Amino acid sequence: MPMPLQGKQIAISTADGVERVELERPRDAVQQAGGHTELLSPKTGEIQARNHDLDAAGTFTVDRAVSDAAVDDYDALLLPGGTVKPDKLRIDEAAVSFVRDFVRSGKPVGVICHGPWTLVEAGVAKGRTLTSYPSLRTDLRNAGVDVVDEQVAIDGNLISSHSPDDLPAFRQAIVEQFAKLGAGAS
Repeated sequence: MPMPLQGKQIAISTADGVERVELERPRDAVQQAGGHTELLSPKTGEIQARNHDLDAAGTFTVDRAVSDAAVDDYDALLLPGGTVKPDKLRIDEAAVSFVRDFVRSGKPVGVICHGPWTLVEAGVAKGRTLTSYPSLRTDLRNAGVDVVDEQVAIDGNLISSHSPDDLPAFRQAIVEQFAKLGAGAS
């Protein structure tokens, strides 16, 4: 089995309210491709996951506080969605700074559903082409984003996707792009 992400370190920036499937399925794809993942969050301990934003869906253990993480420690970044998690991240200065620095580094960033809210807050979405969950599109347009209605949109180092319905295409795209764009990142 090919392991295109062997030896790659992938950060997953998350918080309470993350949509469980949007964290688990992309993380599993990265790990199956040989990548190592770390969950970063504004708080340590555990975070609460959700199903459809409303129903409790268990917890995930945080590996490191985002305030203690450095962009240089990772080859790629994953920003899962749900509406609650990105809203929490965009009010955390350390999380916003980490995302801003990561995008500006040129390393690949995969973002799904409402995850682009954090990109907007970090000031790195303007002039970029992204897709997102439909209810977020006006916010993105107002932030100067070229919004497209596609399963996956790739613009330089940003890989974006609509929703959990598009997870098969998103999983494939992030593995390919993390391997390709992250080739010189280690």
